[in-house]
Amino acid sequence: MDSMLENLSKTEFISICVRDPRLQKDNLWYKHADYEICLDTNSMCFRKKTSCVRRRYSEFVWLRHCLEQNALIIELPKLPPWNPFFSLKNTEQVSQRMKGLKEFLENVLHTPLLLSDSRLHLFLQSDLRITKIERCAVGKTRYTVAEAIQSSNRHYVGRVLEKGSSDSDCESSSSSGLGRSVDTVTRCSPVPIFGSY
Repeated sequence: MDSMLENLSKTEFISICVRDPRLQKDNLWYKHADYEICLDTNSMCFRKKTSCVRRRYSEFVWLRHCLEQNALIIELPKLPPWNPFFSLKNTEQVSQRMKGLKEFLENVLHTPLLLSDSRLHLFLQSDLRITKIERCAVGKTRYTVAEAIQSSNRHYVGRVLEKGSSDSDCESSSSSGLGRSVDTVTRCSPVPIFGSY
C-alpha cells in the first residue's frame, strides 16, 4: 500500500501558466490589466483537471493576504512588487510581472497546507469575483465551492440561482480585452507536487 501511494505521489503534477495580459476598462477614467491563469493537473486536490480564469494583480495581493492569515507558521512567497508606472506597452515589465505571478502560484501550490484553503481553489478555478469568493468560502452563497468551480463559466451557478430566488449571487462581467493585447506567454511545465520544497 505504501509503495502504491509513493508511486501515485511521484506521478501527480500541477502545471500553471500566467499569460495573455489584457487591458480592461473599469469606467471612463480607470483601466486595469488582468492575466489568464491556466491550470492543468492530475492531482486529487483539484476538482477540475483543467481550467482557465482571468485575475488582476490586486486579486493576487488579496489571495496572498488570505493565505498569510490562514497559515501563520509558513513563510509565504512574495509577489512581484507593485509598480505605479506599470504599462502593458512595456513588454519587459509585463514579462517580469507574469514570471513573478507564476512563481508565486507555483510556490503556493507546492505547499500542502495551503492546498486545503477553498479560497485558493476558487481563485484558480472559478470566475467569481473576490467578494463572492469570500462569501462562497464561508457558505453564504446559494452554490457550494464545488458548484462554483464546476461551473467556472457561470452557467451552472446561474441555473442554481434560477431555481431559487431572483436575488443573484452570480457574477456578470465581460472578459473582453480593450487595447492592445501583449502576447507574452509564460511557459507551462508540469511540476511534481510532492517534491523537495
